[in-house]
Amino acid sequence: MRRFVIYCMCAVASICILQAQDNIIDRVEWVVGDKAILRSDIEDAVQAWLANGQKFKGDPYCVAGEELAVQQLFLHQAILDSVEVNESFILQSVDQRMDYVLQNLGSKEKMEEYFRMNSSQIREMYYEMEYNNFMMNSMKRSIVGDIKVSPALVRRYYNSLPQDSIPFVQSQVEVQIITLEPEIEISEIERVKSELRDYTERVNNNETSFSTLALLYSEDPGSARRGGELDFVARAELDPEFANVAFNLTDPNKVSKIVESEYGFHIIQLLEKRGDRIKVRHILRKPRVSDENVDYMLSRLDTIANDIRNDSIKFEVVAQLISDDKDTRNNHGLMFNKMTASSRFELQDLPVDVARVVDNMKVGEISSPFILRQNGDKVVCAIVKLKSRVDGHKANIKDDYEKLRELYMAKMSEQKVMDWIKEKQKSTYVRVNSKDSRQCDFKYPGWVFYEDKE
Repeated sequence: MRRFVIYCMCAVASICILQAQDNIIDRVEWVVGDKAILRSDIEDAVQAWLANGQKFKGDPYCVAGEELAVQQLFLHQAILDSVEVNESFILQSVDQRMDYVLQNLGSKEKMEEYFRMNSSQIREMYYEMEYNNFMMNSMKRSIVGDIKVSPALVRRYYNSLPQDSIPFVQSQVEVQIITLEPEIEISEIERVKSELRDYTERVNNNETSFSTLALLYSEDPGSARRGGELDFVARAELDPEFANVAFNLTDPNKVSKIVESEYGFHIIQLLEKRGDRIKVRHILRKPRVSDENVDYMLSRLDTIANDIRNDSIKFEVVAQLISDDKDTRNNHGLMFNKMTASSRFELQDLPVDVARVVDNMKVGEISSPFILRQNGDKVVCAIVKLKSRVDGHKANIKDDYEKLRELYMAKMSEQKVMDWIKEKQKSTYVRVNSKDSRQCDFKYPGWVFYEDKE
């Protein structure tokens, strides 16, 4: 099994690459520690990077070969340092990779056909990939350690940048939001529950299988195509209400009671338990909101927006008192960008429905009510206030300290890793066996070449 293909390739690209490598004649190109890097490993990496649109600075085979050798340096040192493995994290990553491939290829059978392996072998391949990735990343974190950053250091870094190297910061906005969920009629909820009770009865009477019903009726598109099957997950990865029921199931032949989550209503069937992780099937049905209730909530928000514009009440007060958005109501309605750990968003990072409204607003303006779709197709009604807008500009210390701080830390981390690699080139057994590699312009020129004996 080839070890090194993985570090840069997406799952679907890897399928094509594995199929294309039947006629490669292998030979050892590099030896790092006690591990050999084969010609086929380098071929695979080059093809994977090209498939992903990566451009090479120099000869692709030189770049890929050196990159794989560097990765092996990390792995070699991680083993020597006895890096502790987070088995749960690795298994979760494997499940995500498998799920990604299944969703793109459509079935287990097609996946096995493309990889020319059975599902167990594919899982083993991905486990090795994720294990190596985890070890390398853990090793890098230990090398970098704690980088001390101060405003003075960031300012010095910023002042050292050539004008054409100062990053451009896209336009950013801060947005406050109030959402109200239209009421769902009791009769609609009962209709959905009746459907789920009918499914349960049909499974219990052996009229059909749970997976068939999930394929036909479940409104979770990700799992429906696989008969409602979810990959192994930990309790924390699931909606709390769903998890409480799923983790209490003990009999794979039984169907759970109906459980309500933020996504809708479910019935669940246990497939397997593995330590603190579980695999289940489920069927999701979503009650529909009537047009009348949506219109009523939009009208209510329109009245609230007018009251705010007339200074009868503050946006922040309304958000805290009535907003259904649990992530923002205790923060005066201010939306939080988890990717940047700040309240600033580039427009493309906002929910599409919000970005469309905010795009042409002025600072301080309150929007008209609009429909916001969450969790796929859940309908909520919303108004937003544009709190601030910073137009696109070259980064500066006053407005973009955090971004510059991140760039400084990234530069320091990269320098530490580079210094570590150069040092390990001296103390780790490394050989480059290919005569062609003598002509490579390596990023790290300290590699030791094998000298042919006449």
